[in-house]
Amino acid sequence: MSRPRIVIVGAGFAGYRTARTLSRLTRHQADITLLNPTDYFLYLPLLPQVAAGILEPRRVSVSLSGTLPHVRLVLGEADGIDLDGHTVHYTGPEGEEGTLPFDRLVLAAGSVNKLLPIPGVAEHAHGFRGLPEALYLRDHVTRQVELAAAADDRAECAARCTFVVVGAGYTGTEVAAHGAMYTDAQVRKHPMRTGMRPRWMLLDVAPRVMPEMDERLSRTAERVLRQRGVDVRMGTSVKEATHDGVVLTDGSTVDTRTLVWCVGVRPDPLVESLGLPMERGRLLVDPHLQVPGRPELFACGDVAAVPDLNQPGQYTPMTAQHAWRHGKVCAQNVAASLGIGERRAYRHRDMGFVVDLGGAKAAANPLGLPMSGPAAGAVTRGYHLAAMPGNRVRVAADWLLDAVLPRQAVQLGLVRSWSVPLESSSPEVARVPGGPERHGKAAGPAGQRPDGEETGNQPGGEPARNQPGGEPAKGQPGGESAKGQPGGEPAKNQPGGEPAKNQPGGEPAKGQPGAEPAKSRPGGEPAGSGSHGGRAKGGQSGSPRASGKPRRAVEAAGPRSAREGSGKPGRAPRASGAGSAGKRPTAPSGPSRSAGPPTDPGPEPPANQPPPGPDIAPGPVKRTDRRAAEGDS
Repeated sequence: MSRPRIVIVGAGFAGYRTARTLSRLTRHQADITLLNPTDYFLYLPLLPQVAAGILEPRRVSVSLSGTLPHVRLVLGEADGIDLDGHTVHYTGPEGEEGTLPFDRLVLAAGSVNKLLPIPGVAEHAHGFRGLPEALYLRDHVTRQVELAAAADDRAECAARCTFVVVGAGYTGTEVAAHGAMYTDAQVRKHPMRTGMRPRWMLLDVAPRVMPEMDERLSRTAERVLRQRGVDVRMGTSVKEATHDGVVLTDGSTVDTRTLVWCVGVRPDPLVESLGLPMERGRLLVDPHLQVPGRPELFACGDVAAVPDLNQPGQYTPMTAQHAWRHGKVCAQNVAASLGIGERRAYRHRDMGFVVDLGGAKAAANPLGLPMSGPAAGAVTRGYHLAAMPGNRVRVAADWLLDAVLPRQAVQLGLVRSWSVPLESSSPEVARVPGGPERHGKAAGPAGQRPDGEETGNQPGGEPARNQPGGEPAKGQPGGESAKGQPGGEPAKNQPGGEPAKNQPGGEPAKGQPGAEPAKSRPGGEPAGSGSHGGRAKGGQSGSPRASGKPRRAVEAAGPRSAREGSGKPGRAPRASGAGSAGKRPTAPSGPSRSAGPPTDPGPEPPANQPPPGPDIAPGPVKRTDRRAAEGDS
């Protein structure tokens, strides 16, 4: 008799712990497969310390194969789930496709960046959800301070050393706190000739910093931020982002080259393609984390709306603490469905929260006891060491070295701005030039780069090639290869290539719902469907993925098919012109992300441009988004 097959989609807090607990409970009585785009589990709470140069990136990356020896790891992203056929279709990191059969399926795909329809944000801001974004922010902040120190013009110096963070939740508060310390240390060693100092701003429409926490902890965090010179503005957000700065909702303008977007997260839209009952973008489950009417389907983490038994009528919030606990209970119930152990309902007890503010400062309320200062700092770091599933000694060693040695402030240039566009729903993998995500890439406005990086021959910038957004000519090195050429996009109707338009599984005709729009449309993208996986270009209520992964299946706008409505969406055809990379089919829901009427993006780039440099790739796809489910990492 064959062993039951268990497939887990996602290796975040919920997915990782589900796999680890199931491996221990089943004891080789089941085949466990973990599908994830990377080979590591990312400990997100310490990501701000990576951006600030305290921890090296591998310290917060726990090897999946090294810590889950009895779990089969498959690199890729799910882009179609056939519940009736009990299969998961996925696309690998190099464009290869595969199918995983299952007897039990656990959806733990996590969350993606939450975008708002604010003009210019998608082009000029960057998120903070993955290692590539943290490494980019570290390089970018270092470069801006160095360029500001060398500038003679006070206005340019002020703009380069002004850093704006939007979102005063856990992530945004920690980024601003650590960032202020990092730039102050740089300036102490290399003062600016103009006599100016770095300026950090933290914006949020909420009435106070970290409104999710106890008010006393919120006041502690705000006090530490103001002591470090952070300009904290509550009740204020960004009204418009431009190449030279941002316009705030209070009417003021701030000149800056850095805009960090930390407004929160929303569930991964993969679950929307299933056609099952949802709650604000999350899949409804029972207290046992099982989908009603689908005994083979479980969901946990940010994609699951889990009833809060301590507060009837409410659902557990989207936090890492809940996702970690979901994973354990989900694994126990999956094993119980196979006759191993007994089922149990998810019930939690609030253990408190910790926020690392850098140095010896922190805000914490373990077991409801409010703490601040060095004591809170010790509790916070002790909690993180205990919670990490690996690398504890290395993390502690980095903390010790940071306390006794000066921090290294160098820019490695490993991650460019176009590699981590804000609209990417796969922040864990950076966009790669010439990779499978090349389809439908749209350039940004001429002479502009994301988050205000200048083009042309500016120091530290990326040279433009007379293309909108610095996109090189097709067929040139570093650009989008000519179709049918070696290394480029395969010719249509060729093996492995893009299917012919209007053919089954192919790209719909231009001008049709879900199709590629006319060239005069902004960024050359359609208003597709979809809603922290199914992605469609300009997807609705969801941000398309734009990382270095193959694009997910895309569904045309309009009603769901009868097959999808029956809970068996299957795998939708992958649209070649979508601006996302490697995500999932979604059901059309919500309005289009496009803000305002289409504008002319300018003339189409000539096809015979001189070869660009090897580090140039098309600019990010312009996207906006509408608010979906609330949540903050």
